[in-house]
Formats: sequence, C-alpha cells, structure tokens
Amino acid sequence: MSETPYSDLAERARELPTAPVPQAALGPEIPEAGYVLEEIADGVFWLSEGMYQMMFVVTDEGVIAVDAPPTLGHNILRAIRSVTSRSITQVVYSHQHSDHVGAMSVYPEDVPRYAHRITAERLALLRDPHRPLPTHVFDDTLTIEAGDHSLQLDYKGPNHAEGNIFVYAPTQRVLMLVDVIFPGRVPFSNLAVSANIPGFVNAQEQALAYPFDKLVGGHVTRPGTPDDVRTQIEYLRDLRSTTEAALSSVDVQKILAPVDATNAWAIFKAYLDAVAARAADELVPRWSQRLGGADMFTLPNAWAMAEALRLDYGSMGPFGIAP
Repeated sequence: MSETPYSDLAERARELPTAPVPQAALGPEIPEAGYVLEEIADGVFWLSEGMYQMMFVVTDEGVIAVDAPPTLGHNILRAIRSVTSRSITQVVYSHQHSDHVGAMSVYPEDVPRYAHRITAERLALLRDPHRPLPTHVFDDTLTIEAGDHSLQLDYKGPNHAEGNIFVYAPTQRVLMLVDVIFPGRVPFSNLAVSANIPGFVNAQEQALAYPFDKLVGGHVTRPGTPDDVRTQIEYLRDLRSTTEAALSSVDVQKILAPVDATNAWAIFKAYLDAVAARAADELVPRWSQRLGGADMFTLPNAWAMAEALRLDYGSMGPFGIAP
C-alpha cells in the first residue's frame, strides 16, 4: 500500500485556509525595535515580541525579572534599561521549558534565582548553560519582598508542567501564569502539551481565585484579564462535554472495519482520530469567531481531551471494563 510522505502532509497543512483572527485576540503592533513594552500596573512591565511574553517588576531596590524567552533574548535587557537604571536583583523561573526560560543566562550570574523544587530538579538534569540552576527553591509558597513591591510565588500542583507556578503581585493585582491561559485564543495544540491535563484544567479556576486585573500568560499578543480566563473555562467545558459524547457515539465497528485487526496502534489511532474529528466538527463552528486558532488547534485539543477522559477521568468509551 502506497503511503503519503510526511513531507507532503506538512506541505498540505501549510496550504490549509485559516479563519480570520477575532479582534479580541489581537494585541498591539510590534514596532521596529522588535518588541512591545507596556506598564500594565505600577512598576510592572509586560514585554512581548508578538508570540512570547514575560514580565519584570521595577522596585525601589532593583528589578525582578520573571522568565526570559529566547525570542526576546537581549531585548529584555534593552527594555529594562529603557525604563530604569536600577540593576536586576532577582530572577524567577515560571517553569523549566526552554521556550520561556532559555535565555536566563542574559541575567547577571550573581543574582538570586527562584524556582519551584521540581523545576530546579528538571534543570539539574537538563544541564543547559542557558538555564542556570536556581539558587532558591520552594515547595508551596514563597514571597519576594523588594522595597515597595512583593511577588508571591505559589505552587498548586502540576498543570502545564510539573513545577509550573503562579506568580502574583498582590498590590498591583497582576498574575503571571505561563502556558495555561491564552488570551483571546484557544489553548495551544494538545492542550498546551501539558504534563497533567486535569491539573491544567483546574489551574483555570485556581487563577480566578486571585484578585487580579491583568494576566501575563507567556504567549500570544496581549496581556489577559479575568474575562479571558472565564472564556477559556467555557471553551474547555465545551471541549470536554463534546469530546466525552464523541467517545461513546462514534461507531467503532464502522471506524475499525478497514483497519488491520493485528495492529493495535492502528486500532487506537483510528478510534481516537475519529473521536477528535467528531468533536472538532461540532466545536469549531461554535468557537472560530470567539477565539483565535479554534480552527487550527481544536482538533488536537479534542484528541488530548479524549485521552485525558480515558486515562484520567475514567470515561473509557468502548474500551471500558469487559463483561
């Protein structure tokens, strides 16, 4: 049997039409400098190049920098210098993934670096010189006091990554939670490639427990708000209920009829792909005008939700307990 080369599939994917991005998903234009900088609260600055974002806090004592995406790199230092002459005095890791912290080496070597214990353990295993090891680790919560500002670092269990934390500036009412909330857009593919899908889902409600006005989500083109969190919760609830219905409504015999019965992976792929496709067919028309990327990532998000329903939530569909 002739198979389509993967390179041809990739080329075909690039030719797929995309739905217009809803206005609510759009952020500020990126100037010639290559980044946009915005003071979203007193002394709290949001920095982005259009795809990734981080924040830093200017205090009476210096600058606290949270994360360092490689796509921003040395522009982080340029942005800081554009608003203050104070030195960087503390650095915070949201989690270990290099797309958000792969440029931490741009910060001074001798400043304290904070991270959750699990993040520190992962970094020690990775041995990446661009992600220096944290000097201060914590298990549940830690507060950085710096003059007129404070940052509360909280760990509420695994979500997108095992050690991903909530970073909260209580006086300024700013919350940073990376790779969990995607303002104006659906979550990134496969539910943000999360290590723990139930934890990722629970983190949405955990975020709303903080009294915040602005949210730094780590991705896309603008800061977020509590309404963005509520909208994503609505999307995830719809994703779960629609995918759960598809788990039991897909005609398994029809799907598996052309599949080689001796190939277990082919059986599972045919079934899970059919479940995800049925869920996406229902979901995309409901969400493509509300959240950016619904047409691109709802299918893989439904696939990830189907697996979470089977493996974590116990909704096994036709592969349940045998009589």
